[in-house]
Amino acid sequence: MKKPIDNYWNLKLESVKENLENNNFEVFIAQDAKDAKKIAINDIIPGLDIKSVSWGGSMSFVATGLFHELKDNPDIDVLNTFDTRLSKEEMMDLRRRSLMTDLFITGTNAVTEAGHLVNLDMVGNRVAAIIWGPKNVLLLIGRNKITADLEDAMIRIKNYAAPVNTMNLDKKTPCAKTGICHDCSSPDRICNYWTITEKSFVKNRIKIILINEDLGF
Repeated sequence: MKKPIDNYWNLKLESVKENLENNNFEVFIAQDAKDAKKIAINDIIPGLDIKSVSWGGSMSFVATGLFHELKDNPDIDVLNTFDTRLSKEEMMDLRRRSLMTDLFITGTNAVTEAGHLVNLDMVGNRVAAIIWGPKNVLLLIGRNKITADLEDAMIRIKNYAAPVNTMNLDKKTPCAKTGICHDCSSPDRICNYWTITEKSFVKNRIKIILINEDLGF
């Protein structure tokens, strides 16, 4: 067989897509980050008739280029929660308002082969929006986020995604120094809210682009 690794990932993504769709998520497969942006712009967003958009922390979202495509769009009310010029109070207010947008875009910390989303959040706005609030949610998920089951998902998040994210954000936590979770009580702790999303309610409210490359943490 030629290109066995490519074949493996194509089969894996199709399997996860099928299981996610059985759980009422609307799912697309992109071959890379550039393709994911194209699918979002051409196939998903035009059908939503959005007047407002916001997002939660996601390196995958930024990597696709979709953030830069949308952040200065004059035809949409953009609630840019990545704006570093905002005060802490202004940022929290914007995060609250983002729960009432037409579209909320983010990623996920893990997705199981059974088609369940697993997330661990610091503030809670990202997981809150996935669960309820915005009319539509778009998740951009690299293939490296796929795990065998819930246990593997939680291990991945606590032992890899969270420590790396604290390093990326320059948080003053033990894991940022050691790379190992200490179940700390630091004021900078980012591991506060666990969520497991087994199904999308309403059906197809949560839209997912599975991306056939490693993206984000």
